Amino acid sequence: MSNLDNLNSQFAIAGQLSFKTAGDGLIVAEIANPHGTASICLQGGHLMTWQPAGESTPVIWLSKLAKLAPGKSIRGGAPVCWPWFGAHATEAKFPGHGHARTVPWDVTATRTLPDGATEIVLQLQESDATRAMWAHPSKAEIQVTVGQTLKIALSTSNLGKEDFVIGEALHTYFQIGDIADTQIRGLEGCEFMDKADGGGRKHQDGVVKFSGETDRVYVNTEADCYIDDARLNRRIRVGKSGSRSTVVWTPWTEKADKMGDFGPDGWRAMVCVESANALENVVTVKAGESHTLAVEYGVGSL
Repeated sequence: MSNLDNLNSQFAIAGQLSFKTAGDGLIVAEIANPHGTASICLQGGHLMTWQPAGESTPVIWLSKLAKLAPGKSIRGGAPVCWPWFGAHATEAKFPGHGHARTVPWDVTATRTLPDGATEIVLQLQESDATRAMWAHPSKAEIQVTVGQTLKIALSTSNLGKEDFVIGEALHTYFQIGDIADTQIRGLEGCEFMDKADGGGRKHQDGVVKFSGETDRVYVNTEADCYIDDARLNRRIRVGKSGSRSTVVWTPWTEKADKMGDFGPDGWRAMVCVESANALENVVTVKAGESHTLAVEYGVGSL
């Protein structure tokens, strides 16, 4: 019996959740319930799509040119950045944003909740290659709940005898009508590192608006964010817990063209609002303890 057969035998939920192969042989969990649809790639524990019932446009953006290939990151969805955010502090050859988004994760549980929501739990699969980059005894787990809202919880358990430090993010791409008609509320007055302008520290004056490449790490903020989309006449709420940083990113034309997997003007229809722990907000996970970064995404009219 193949791995796909085993997954469908053990974890499928009739009429709600099944597993299939996609792209270059990657396994994807497909969810469809009364609340909406979603898909999760087992490589990276990577939520790729979410479209609530009644919404004509997806809330989570996935590039039409996204490549589903072993060992490659997927453009769009909600990539898991773990156990560091950005470049590794000392090893330049280690992958940016950690290894979690390009290695297999195992399904450990699925269930239907009383309100009809679907829950799936995945655990990062360790190997000699992952241990070479992250030697600390630990468990990384992600729980995705597709209901009236979308909930994602990334948990890190320290299974060793020494404390360790992690950086992390859910690098979520949100579908919007057009970046020029989009603004983000909730970060007013916050300090941020402006990675698109030499890494200097600045303060946010008013709502976040876009007129060029934007790559900002807002620190010391636990606030919910709201993506106000005038073109689609909707508001996406980004609620979070266990997160002290928020990253806002759009590549704009030149950078998106160089990346090659956005497609013509694909970047105009997305914005990343990432719930994170980065820079001075990295997290110390004490020996024998756990830490959870959790998000909840909802959508309504402007």
